[in-house]
Amino acid sequence: MTKLMVQGTTSDAGKSTLVAGLCRCLLQQGVKVAPFKPQNMALNSAVTAEGGEIGRAQAVQAQAAGIEPHVDMNPILLKPSSDTGAQVIVHGKSIGDMQAKPYHEYKTQAMSAVMSSFTRLQSAYDVVLVEGAGSPAEINLRDRDIANMGFAEAADCPVIIIADIDKGGVFAHLVGTLALLSQSEQDRVVGFVINRFRGDISLLQSGLDWLEEKTGKPVIGVLPYLHNLQLAAEDAINVEQIDGTEPARITVAVPVFSRISNHTDFDMLRVHPQINLVLVPPESDIPPADLIILPGSKNVRADVAMLRVNQWDRQIKRHLRYGGKVLGICGGYQMLGEWIDDPNGVEGVPGKSDGLGLLPIQTTLEQEKQLTRDSGKLLLSSGSDSTADCSVSGYQIHVGQSRITDNAEPFAKLNSGENDGCISIDNQVAGTYLHGVFDNPQTLVEIIAWAGADIALTQTYNALQEQEINRMADACSTHLNWDILSKIMHLQG
Repeated sequence: MTKLMVQGTTSDAGKSTLVAGLCRCLLQQGVKVAPFKPQNMALNSAVTAEGGEIGRAQAVQAQAAGIEPHVDMNPILLKPSSDTGAQVIVHGKSIGDMQAKPYHEYKTQAMSAVMSSFTRLQSAYDVVLVEGAGSPAEINLRDRDIANMGFAEAADCPVIIIADIDKGGVFAHLVGTLALLSQSEQDRVVGFVINRFRGDISLLQSGLDWLEEKTGKPVIGVLPYLHNLQLAAEDAINVEQIDGTEPARITVAVPVFSRISNHTDFDMLRVHPQINLVLVPPESDIPPADLIILPGSKNVRADVAMLRVNQWDRQIKRHLRYGGKVLGICGGYQMLGEWIDDPNGVEGVPGKSDGLGLLPIQTTLEQEKQLTRDSGKLLLSSGSDSTADCSVSGYQIHVGQSRITDNAEPFAKLNSGENDGCISIDNQVAGTYLHGVFDNPQTLVEIIAWAGADIALTQTYNALQEQEINRMADACSTHLNWDILSKIMHLQG
């Protein structure tokens, strides 16, 4: 049993993808490995088999390691609901919302949950690969830190620091980060990795030599820039559109809410060569489109207010008058209804907000969160014969309970016997609680057919992730110094 932690000079330096790549490399070497992130702040999450909630990045890393995701892989998950507050999830279950200051006081208890999960993983796996959060050099967060060096010190874990050269200033990032650590923290840094390098590596060599001489730490490797890497994002929205070999057959617009959640729902739309996916930022108009999708939200009432401030409500109704289709997912589904009531302040200040009135549902937010993996039969009709046999699958993460107030067909019939979502009488508007609904290629084809276009079948989301994990693993295998890594992780040669 051994451990290794990857910390970064910044957010989005490549910590998540490096851990995923290393997990797959070790799996290929026959090593029993598990990922671990002590504390994650993200609105992209996944549901585990036991009905817990963890960061989506750790679910992808578990896939890279060839194992099922488990709540011990991400014992503390923070889901921001405002600029100063977040829902706190411990071992997969919400314990409520906390503001920043009370959570800082809570970190002592949180560390206990972190260490218990880490101990369980250590007893079950040969290697535990740990991912840090943000940067270890954030001085204001050093007290009671459980995400970076605070954890590394408590767990006596060696640390690699990764930096993104594509952002610029890579040597300043690495040297500055190291300089801001205490002596004991500096001593546990075993090397650096430079990420996303483009060009001739020989032109970088003098800088690498200087870095090693300046710090006394080895550069374990320089990873190349992997164009169009499609690993599920931890939180940042991937706006890189994959260019198709033919003109797009359909335009899909997704308004980006301030608290958009699980935007990985749209990854399969973004990579499909026949779909033009447009992510609409705040203060921008929704462009002409065939289908508008309202995404999930961590704060539905705040985001439906934002929708109105941006006049997206008027633009959606104009879109419908011209014969377009609208689909809502989770929080977006709730917004399409008559109202959203939060009597106990589950997502913020207690109160009730009007929805768009496009679906006959009324939603009440409750303390208990729905966390399930589901499958069933798609009932949304595209008018094709294949709809009758189309399966649907996904996962639910929501606190809202929606009551249908009028006759309406469900979006799907689940194998549990329950109905999911609903469809408007005129068949122009639909909603579902299922995240990941586009990950099944046939479901994607049928929903796009409902919106008026025929597109080709593509690979499954799982197959796409496998392909991209292997790309990352190949880069790690080729460009990292495995003599150094093997010694750090006590692997047999």
